[in-house]
Amino acid sequence: MASVKKDDRLTNSQSLLCVGFAGVFSKTVTSPLEVVKILSQVGTFHCKRGFMHTFLLLYQNEGLRAFWKGNSVSCLRLFPYSAIHLATYKKIVHFHMDDLGRISQWRAIVAGGLAGISAALITYPLEVVETRLIAQNCRESTNRGLLHTLSMVHRNEGFLALYRGFSLTILGAVPFSVGCYVVYINLDKLWQEHHFRFSSLQNFINGCLASGVAQTLSFPFETIKRKMQAQSPFLPHCGGVDVHFTGMINCFREVIRTKGMLSLWSGFTANTVKIVPYYGLLFSCFEMCKQVCLYQNGYIVSPLSYKLKPGVDQSLGPHELQEFKHYLRNRKLQAQSSSMGNRW
Repeated sequence: MASVKKDDRLTNSQSLLCVGFAGVFSKTVTSPLEVVKILSQVGTFHCKRGFMHTFLLLYQNEGLRAFWKGNSVSCLRLFPYSAIHLATYKKIVHFHMDDLGRISQWRAIVAGGLAGISAALITYPLEVVETRLIAQNCRESTNRGLLHTLSMVHRNEGFLALYRGFSLTILGAVPFSVGCYVVYINLDKLWQEHHFRFSSLQNFINGCLASGVAQTLSFPFETIKRKMQAQSPFLPHCGGVDVHFTGMINCFREVIRTKGMLSLWSGFTANTVKIVPYYGLLFSCFEMCKQVCLYQNGYIVSPLSYKLKPGVDQSLGPHELQEFKHYLRNRKLQAQSSSMGNRW
């Protein structure tokens, strides 16, 4: 999966802020594609005639703001998800490191998958709310915002309804991790050079490629998960789901029986189109935000470039650099005081 790299010159709060800002911006810009993808997975009436017609029908029935349904909840979910994912990933990686502080690519990918499951467990109710808000008609809304949707689901369907389909997140993590691993172990062959020599553009392409392959393999699990999240006897048309089912296995069977095997990849076109702009914006916004933080921490000469500040040890962490600057400042003051004393 494409992801931004941790820079030790940033504090943990700065790293989270950069990831959060980049994630919110990229999610907001690509929200129309995400809405079309989820509607296709749920199987609402918008999606009966293909990818482009879904955009047109959604605009005609619900207006322009329909393309940003559920985006505020999705952006809100990003912050706790990123914080939990980062903390869990660090602990798992540290546990599996050898004596030299190294970890194999496969173990790192598995650690990422486990961290993703942990983060999804805590934030899953927000994902359910996002799906419900997207699946409904925003001009005839039954659910009105985050808190109202949470309370309605809990009151009418029970607490466990907020975790309906979560098992598919765990099952989908297996093919997702396998897809990432298959791509990453073949990158040296693809570029005909070792991975530590890859440029920023190569790493971006690698991330998009890994994400594309991994999401292709895990997409059927996400499709069934979205149907389970959206279906409710308390909503009009049972939440807009195109098949009726009683559980996960039954949902797989009904989808394949009534719609065919390929319908498990409904919304895949929108998802594929979204990959490059989403990760392009994610990386570029993260780098812009990181430059501002590095300038604030004293590592570079300007927030508009990566030109390093002369005389600054880039291997020092931000707190170490501040302590070192404080030490130099005190030493300079002591030298000035000593010089003044000698004059007297």
